[in-house]
Amino acid sequence: MSSDSVRQRAPHVPFLVPLLNPIAHRLLRIGIPMGPNALLTVRGRKTGQPHTTPVALVEVDGRRWVQSPFGEVNWVRNLRAAREATITINRRPESVDAVELSTAETARFFKEVLGPYVGRIPMGRWLLSLLGGGDILADPDAAAARHPVFELKSR
Repeated sequence: MSSDSVRQRAPHVPFLVPLLNPIAHRLLRIGIPMGPNALLTVRGRKTGQPHTTPVALVEVDGRRWVQSPFGEVNWVRNLRAAREATITINRRPESVDAVELSTAETARFFKEVLGPYVGRIPMGRWLLSLLGGGDILADPDAAAARHPVFELKSR
């Protein structure tokens, strides 16, 4: 668990996400690239059963992160509890350890890594805003309390 006491709630998941996630999941599962998206499989904190969801994977200088534009969603709670997952890119699964960033580290990540990263992706800033993460770029310090970030490290 993060060294921070309690994270604030982020905006709810936009209505399009539950509609599009099953499609993205199927396309990614068969190996069709979808920008920086990958499949994250993590053991459920209550059932122990694997759960898979599409996530945006940020890769910069050999390091990888996932962040939740929707705050404390199930994959975040499961990853926080399990501290390990499988990330699948182009049908290639890889076991990873997950380390949650503190609020201060998350704010630094938003400013130094994510901001420049989405700036290089066509329509990246617009997509981040559309998916509920506009506050990440507008006020990274405040957003850090609402949007958990995990660094993924190869095992």
